[in-house]
Amino acid sequence: MTPQDAPSLFDAAADAGDPIVDDPTRPLADRLRPRTLDDVVGQDHLLAADAPLGRMVAAGHLASIILWGPPGCGKTTIARLLADRTGLVFEQVSATFSGVADLRKVFAAAARRREVGQGTLLFVDEIHRFNRAQQDSFLPYVEDGTVVLVGATTENPSFELNGALLSRCQVLVLHRLDDDALAELLARAEALLGRRLPLTDGARRALLAMADGDGRYLLGMVEQVVGYADSQGRAGTQSGNASAGPAAPTNAASTGPVELDEAALTAVVASRAPLYDKSSEEHYNLISALHKSMRGSDPDAALYWLARMLAGGEDPLYIARRLVRFASEDVGMADPGALQMTLAAWDTYERLGSPEGELAIAQAVVYLATAPKSISVYRALGRAMKLARQTGSLMPPAHILNAPTRLMKELGYGEGYQYDPDTPEGFSGADYMPEGLPPREQRERLYEPTAHGHERRIRERLAYWDDLRAKLRSEQ
Repeated sequence: MTPQDAPSLFDAAADAGDPIVDDPTRPLADRLRPRTLDDVVGQDHLLAADAPLGRMVAAGHLASIILWGPPGCGKTTIARLLADRTGLVFEQVSATFSGVADLRKVFAAAARRREVGQGTLLFVDEIHRFNRAQQDSFLPYVEDGTVVLVGATTENPSFELNGALLSRCQVLVLHRLDDDALAELLARAEALLGRRLPLTDGARRALLAMADGDGRYLLGMVEQVVGYADSQGRAGTQSGNASAGPAAPTNAASTGPVELDEAALTAVVASRAPLYDKSSEEHYNLISALHKSMRGSDPDAALYWLARMLAGGEDPLYIARRLVRFASEDVGMADPGALQMTLAAWDTYERLGSPEGELAIAQAVVYLATAPKSISVYRALGRAMKLARQTGSLMPPAHILNAPTRLMKELGYGEGYQYDPDTPEGFSGADYMPEGLPPREQRERLYEPTAHGHERRIRERLAYWDDLRAKLRSEQ
């Protein structure tokens, strides 16, 4: 049987007595797979009538697209349903297991279908795992319409897909499933199973939180809860007493399983690991969130993003290094103690390790978030670097050059130098910039302290020295 002659999974699923839905040996996520686009939850921004995919389906013409979103948000399901709605033969390959030879077979079959007026939707799961050369192999077939490409990826297409392929595809972003979407999936699961999960209200909320936006993972946990409840019921029937286990009932045979609370639920199901990859975009997203929360003086948000990174397995020393950078770049001279605090946190973590040393990092995060901020030093260095590039190899003024030899003295090295501690004010007012630059009054000041924190005192001190410098010059 050719692929175009094969019955559609979704046509079959729509019939009464669907063997997939009625087969308890199949995974719950498979049995609950949406049969129509209207059944897909959490992606209305793409599937509504006035949304990108909704408009394509209404027009009966599907463009090549890249579906970018987290695991369990419906990428594969949407691709299958799009093929079904637009009358395209669905072909699926995985970049994890397929190579160019497999793609050639798909393209050849699609070309034969095209000759008889049948289109092909090629769904490529984890398309980001194809290398650049493999991605290039799609170009002519997407270009001439041999296939409608629907790629699925959990990684940022801007980083993982080549520009030529991206220029031929529309990138659509799928959202992680929110609590409302997950609650809808849970309700559908309970309707299919014909029973309500034995969970307290708090445990139901915890179950949704543990899914972390992944519908497939949620349904997997539902199966674990159902399996536990059934096992408790069987044990109660056999013994008349509840077996040992989390939240075991006192008389399962007569009363059914006791509702699991949050602690018991955690003992029954495994919590989903947070989405975090130290080499992926999420790594940079979270460190950016931490940095900007501290810059915005929000210690609660900063601690949250710190906790997210630690829970995801980030190296605490990487975070410590970033805190040191923040202390110099964003706090600067507004609180010179910030640099000492972050270095101390780094040193403490190296001495104590996890988890004790993580508290020192958290202390540094709170310190930085609540410290006055100034990027004056950061900007001053930028201006200084620009000026240094513009001025080339200008010599320092002769009066601040040492003169260890007679020749150097004869050339005027050190002549007229004033030792500031010996002056009445402890300040000579001399100009230390190279000759050839405009006078001090006419050139841009590199370091402009703010009125924040310690820099307010520095600002006042510099203003005092400016006035004193002008006074000393008027007396010369």
